[in-house]
Amino acid sequence: MSTPETAAHPRFVEALRELGLDGLTERVRRFPDATRTAAEAAAAVGCGLGEIVKSLVFEADGVPVLVLMDGASRVDVERVRQELGAVAVKRANAELVRETTGYAIGGVPPFGHRTKTRVLADQGLLGHAVVWAAAGTPHTVFPMDPTSLVTHAGGTVVDVRERKG
Repeated sequence: MSTPETAAHPRFVEALRELGLDGLTERVRRFPDATRTAAEAAAAVGCGLGEIVKSLVFEADGVPVLVLMDGASRVDVERVRQELGAVAVKRANAELVRETTGYAIGGVPPFGHRTKTRVLADQGLLGHAVVWAAAGTPHTVFPMDPTSLVTHAGGTVVDVRERKG
């Protein structure tokens, strides 16, 4: 159950203001239990796992890149490498995630970061009417239509999902 106050991270609230999305702060939902994993967030919101946005930071040849992926899928690092034309891609450590975005793992929103970072958004996100993403803390999420979310994140739509089978 969500509480009335949003308690979104102040940096994220400021980003919403700068983007002209002030009204979205009223839609941020705070939960008493953590929503740091896609499964936790989906259970708290009451939506499907695929409707959760994972904001994942990778290092491509030492440069941070943000990948937005639906909660039901995994990122194929080789596809990310090919998309970026990089020699090597790996998951960023917690220190680099915080340094790059200004947020801790489990609360990274798709935009409103400390630094300007290249953003890849998997096309699977666009298959939903609404998706839910972290609002800067491991206890807060917000809803948005995926096309607007990708636009505000400055993302490029790509196909970087891991294939099953």
